[in-house]
Amino acid sequence: MLILRSRRLKRILDIVGSIVGLIVSFPIMIIEAVAIFLTMGPPIIFKQERLGLNCKPFTLYKFRTMLDLKDENGNLLPDEKRLTPIGKFFRDWSLDELPQFWNVIKGDMSLVGPRPLPVSYLPKYDEFQIRRHEVKPGITGWVQVNGRNAIDWEEKFMLDVWYVDHWTVLLDIYIIILTIFKVLKREGVTTEGYATASEYDGKKVERT
Repeated sequence: MLILRSRRLKRILDIVGSIVGLIVSFPIMIIEAVAIFLTMGPPIIFKQERLGLNCKPFTLYKFRTMLDLKDENGNLLPDEKRLTPIGKFFRDWSLDELPQFWNVIKGDMSLVGPRPLPVSYLPKYDEFQIRRHEVKPGITGWVQVNGRNAIDWEEKFMLDVWYVDHWTVLLDIYIIILTIFKVLKREGVTTEGYATASEYDGKKVERT
């Protein structure tokens, strides 16, 4: 059982899986890059500071899916007004996430773990929710195969912490396989009423 919870073995799986992922997806990423350049212009890669292991910030890489449209006050417009048709297609098939294989190789992320959230969410966590950062964030995770954006934030945090307490290399392999089927079915891509996902409002609940 100890070897199945070996962080070294998990890291080996991350590196091997990410190298294979980059090689296999390279032609797709070239097509994506050209499509983004022709429909949205530069930049092709979206970069954002996210919270990693032990809440340490890192730069997340994704393919750009939205335009930088702003209102008269300089504030970004809602996602549904900035998300382009090609961007929606990439999100539906999780193709915008492919550059994160590089994040995994760098050691910022794992193939499997809680999804990395914006740095602005840190003050909103309670003592239970912040436990999601006891492991590296992942490209996919227990939340992604159990509802993804179709479930509410409280359930997401519950699933994230469950993963922290129960992760094994075998569980990671199971999640990776299940993710493939979920992506093909395009399940839980968006939150109801949103073009992408709702923002976490920091609401706390009583737990028994």
